[in-house]
Amino acid sequence: MIIKRVAGLLIAGLLLQVKVQAQTHSVTVLPHIIVYKTKKDYRNRVPVTLSADKKQVVSYPDQGDLKTGGASALPVLLHKGYLLDRRGVGIHSAFTHYTYKEYGLLKELPSPDEFMSRIADKDPMVAVYDCGLKKNPDTATVRQLNTWIDQKALGQKCKRIK
Repeated sequence: MIIKRVAGLLIAGLLLQVKVQAQTHSVTVLPHIIVYKTKKDYRNRVPVTLSADKKQVVSYPDQGDLKTGGASALPVLLHKGYLLDRRGVGIHSAFTHYTYKEYGLLKELPSPDEFMSRIADKDPMVAVYDCGLKKNPDTATVRQLNTWIDQKALGQKCKRIK
């Protein structure tokens, strides 16, 4: 009986230890501040993610993903045609012919093949910059980014990923 009790305590202790370790080693994933510039104005077009060879759609948003707090998650227009991402745009993003409004009114989401047929540009990015972790995206962030753009310092302050 003592052995069973000790074994039970050991098992409980191990479970507790694992749980504590998981809690102390937890990682909070914050999105990065992504600033980009496109060949044309795709600001109101729904983005999708293509495979590296640009032959298939590997990720696309749910209609609810295109809203933030009930409002449209359009990118923020910065100076000189740069955009601050609010949707998850990256180096493998492409833009569809769907506007945010049209996409939100669809009865059902298109299949990946349907998305491919609705791509406006498979390689729309002129430049993409990773400006670090997004801790509190507020107007100060927008002001700072615009200052860097105006001073031609975006490439010095942020990592160019495309």
